[in-house]
Amino acid sequence: MKCAVIGASGYSGGELLRLLELHPIFQPTFISAHSNTGEKIVALHPHLTHFENQTFSAFDASSIQSCDLIFTALPHGESANIVAQFSAEKLIVDLGADFRLVDPTSWLRYYTGEHAGSWTYGLPELPGAREKISTSTRIANPGCYATAITLSAMPALNYIDTEDIVVVAASGTSGAGRSSKSSLGGSEVMNSLTSYKFGGIHQHTPEIEESLRGIVGKDVKVSFTPILAPMPRGILATTTAKLTQELTEKQIRALFVDAYADEEFVKILPIGHMPQTRSVLGSNYVHMQIAVDAHTNRLVVSTAIDNLGKGAAGQAIQNANILVGLEETSGLVANGLGI
Repeated sequence: MKCAVIGASGYSGGELLRLLELHPIFQPTFISAHSNTGEKIVALHPHLTHFENQTFSAFDASSIQSCDLIFTALPHGESANIVAQFSAEKLIVDLGADFRLVDPTSWLRYYTGEHAGSWTYGLPELPGAREKISTSTRIANPGCYATAITLSAMPALNYIDTEDIVVVAASGTSGAGRSSKSSLGGSEVMNSLTSYKFGGIHQHTPEIEESLRGIVGKDVKVSFTPILAPMPRGILATTTAKLTQELTEKQIRALFVDAYADEEFVKILPIGHMPQTRSVLGSNYVHMQIAVDAHTNRLVVSTAIDNLGKGAAGQAIQNANILVGLEETSGLVANGLGI
């Protein structure tokens, strides 16, 4: 199947190209990057040597029409204008934020510009999500933090105070995108941790709340503090919530094991093993550990993902596999690098 990648110069776009090159069915045939048109792909992604003789193309809707599948990996506010040029039947997976939120009020609070509407939300592990994805033509790929945090809370929603979910999560610098920022330079980031978007203003907050509210059918409130970590990629999220029922740690753990028993990409680690970002780097896997803080009667979930894998490009391909009727794991079964 011929694929287009629009916005391929960014980190998520580069990871898409790497994974598509390994995919048994998907073939990237149109690769564009507006601000880098004409540059060699390996100038920005030197590890992608299979593309050494190719350059980034300018966006051209007519050329993309021949593609079977389109991936858009653009900053928020840009995808809506691009996809408007294609018919409703064209299969598109958008890695940006434009179509994730249902509530336009939430969009206006956390983003800039007009709300473009909502597409099928592409987190396959959510109840009923696969059926919706498989019968759609437009998929909104979830945010990286939203993926880790939603999966961390979902199995316990009926046993926690859903209006008291507290999350602290650290992410590598690639989560901030490729645009040059002085605060992301090596000298600024190395040997240091810092919170950002402090005070509950991170744009993934309403996305998490909408997803969880749709499952549990009651209000959900998330207090989320993100941290910039001195590493290129990876997310480690710690999610806690007040338990509303007397459950042992064994019972809580069983909820998570049962919820993800048939999920290839979500792994509940053995007791005593903690998630590590290095264990999931380069993969589409989620590693999770569960505990109960008996002193405060709170559920505690530690979750690691690769923000460019399950948090972006890997999940986009997982969604695309479902969208076109392929095995969901096609091109995605590689384990994390581990070091």
